[in-house]
Amino acid sequence: MHQTNRYFSRWILGAVLLFSIFAVLAVAQDADYQLDPAQTSVKFTLGDVLHTVRGTFRLKKGELQIEGDGKVSGQIIVDAASGDSGSGMRDRKMHKEVLESVQYPEISFRPDKIEGPVASFGKSSVMVHGLFKIHGTEREMTVPAQVEVDADHWTATVQFSVPYQKWGMKNPSTLFLRVSDSVEIDLQAAGAVVRHAARAAQ
Repeated sequence: MHQTNRYFSRWILGAVLLFSIFAVLAVAQDADYQLDPAQTSVKFTLGDVLHTVRGTFRLKKGELQIEGDGKVSGQIIVDAASGDSGSGMRDRKMHKEVLESVQYPEISFRPDKIEGPVASFGKSSVMVHGLFKIHGTEREMTVPAQVEVDADHWTATVQFSVPYQKWGMKNPSTLFLRVSDSVEIDLQAAGAVVRHAARAAQ
């Protein structure tokens, strides 16, 4: 009888410990991930028949809130007018004829769901679903992200393709210069982690 009670007690203790571990993991994902513009870069790559055009955009602001159930809120906002490929003539054409950045000054991504857990510490590979807005129109996207969390700091790498011509923007090709109808985006993000439990205690 005592042996049975001992086994039962151990089973109960094991179940409680297991539940506690899952609870801690769930709370660990419940945090704000702030983006630091000084540590964040948005690079673009556009191929043409002669060479590859590379450039950058500047982050305006960004913050993401990740809940334990995988839901995400917040947004990442990029200054469309900051697009810079290193050629004044090419950039003027890009802003006036392709991005129309005076009329559409922001490019944004509003995530709503993460597929896969974000570890409290270390590296995670996840898929992020949300709405990507460019040239005044929002479209659903799911993009792969490599995330690394270290104490109160995080970094992420996101790479995806934007088929700008298919999405209604003008292809800047000329008679003598042909460029790709899609552009590759490479987002390197970094910033602070504010965990909800720690924030509530402040």
